[in-house]
Amino acid sequence: MIAPTILTKTLKEYFGYDKFRPLQEEIITSIFNGNDNLVIMPTGGGKSICYQLPAILLDGLTIVISPLIALMKDQVDGLTTNGISAAYINSSQTENEQQEIYTEIEKGTIKLLYTAPESLTYLDAIFNRQTISLIAIDEAHCISSWGHDFRPAYTNLGYLKKRFPKVPLIALTATADKATREDIANQLNIPDAAQHIASFDRKNLKLEVRPANDRIKQIINFINDRPNESGIIYCLSRKATEKVAEKLKNAHVNAVAYHAGIGHEFRSKMQEDFINDTCQVICATIAFGMGIDKSNVRWVIHYNLPKNIEGYYQEIGRAGREGLQSKTLLFHS
Repeated sequence: MIAPTILTKTLKEYFGYDKFRPLQEEIITSIFNGNDNLVIMPTGGGKSICYQLPAILLDGLTIVISPLIALMKDQVDGLTTNGISAAYINSSQTENEQQEIYTEIEKGTIKLLYTAPESLTYLDAIFNRQTISLIAIDEAHCISSWGHDFRPAYTNLGYLKKRFPKVPLIALTATADKATREDIANQLNIPDAAQHIASFDRKNLKLEVRPANDRIKQIINFINDRPNESGIIYCLSRKATEKVAEKLKNAHVNAVAYHAGIGHEFRSKMQEDFINDTCQVICATIAFGMGIDKSNVRWVIHYNLPKNIEGYYQEIGRAGREGLQSKTLLFHS
C-alpha cells in the first residue's frame, strides 16, 4: 500500500498536475497492490501516467511495450524533459547506441525502458540480470484477433506473465469492446486483471459529417478558416496521402504526406516539424498519430471513411488532447 499523499506529490513534482484525472489514482494504487490491470481510457484521458508514475516510485525497471518508434521517442523525450530517466530500444538505433543504453540500465539509472514487441528478444540479458518492477503494454488492442489493428508480434506477449508471474502487468488502449477485452486478458495470461473503463464522452470534440463532393476544395476552405491551427488528414492509402498533400501545397497550405513507405529519417523529421508547429498539416495513413504526443492538434479530417468505428474513435482522439475545443470532419460518399 502507498500513501495517497506520496502519489499526489509525485504527480505534481514530475507531471505538473495538482490532482489525478478519473481512474488514474485507482489504477496506480492497484499496481502498488501487485495487481494486473486492463485499462480502457480514451485518448487524452491520461493513460501513460498510470504506468509512468509508478515507475518513478518502484524499485527496479519498468518495461513499456509500444507499437511505434515515433511514439517511443515522443514519450521518452517528454519524460526526460520532466527529469525522469527513460530510454528506448528499437531497430532505428545503431549497435553502439543500444550498448550505451544497456550500460545505463546495468548501472540502475534508467527507470523506464520502451521497446517494440519485435525487439523484446534483444532484452533477454536485461531480463535475467535486472529487477523488473512493472510491465506496461500500450495500444493493447493490437494483441487481439478481435481488435481492429491485428499485429503478429503482440500475440507472443503472453509469455511475459509466465516469465514474471509476480510482476504486475498493465495493458492499456483507447477502445476495446467486451470480446476484445476478454481476448486481450486471455492472450496476456491476466484473466483476473482489474478492468478500468473510463467514459468515452469527449465533450471538447465537435463531430461533423459531410458528403464527399469536391473534398479538396472543402478541405482548403476549412484550413484557410483556421490559419494558425494544426491538423491531421487521414487517408486510406499511401497514394491518397501524397495526392492530398500535393493539392494542398499547390493551394499554399503547409502540408506533407506521411506513410510507411517514406524513409525513417524523413518521417522523424516530419513528426518533429509537426510537433514543433513548423508544419501545419499532416496527410497520413492510420499508422501516424497512434500516441503522437502533440497536445494542440485542433482538428482531424477523414478524407475516406475509416474501416470501423473503433478506428475512427482512435483517430479523432488525436485532436484536443489538452481538453480545448477541437473539430473533426468525416467525408462520406
